[in-house]
Amino acid sequence: MSDEPIEIPIDGTLDLHAFHPRDVKQLVPDYLKACRERRILDVRIIHGKGTGALRETVHGILARLPIVDTFRLSGDSSGWGATIVRLFPPETAV
Repeated sequence: MSDEPIEIPIDGTLDLHAFHPRDVKQLVPDYLKACRERRILDVRIIHGKGTGALRETVHGILARLPIVDTFRLSGDSSGWGATIVRLFPPETAV
């Protein structure tokens, strides 16, 4: 396995299936910061259903980030396999 960084598009959807769980604690804040800088304020994080451990980790991270306005489980067909995040706009002091 390569230690090269993985290029991911900053398009408002972050699918965590492609990443090792140990990378999530740094990846989620970095991705949200990049989205906010691009004024992508509504972000979908796909963590999957599984046991719920990754979802709990993601929600714990989101609860501590000052750039996060709100977050909730997706209400669409993915159900509790994805979380919708609303970020504060860049001009908002956080």
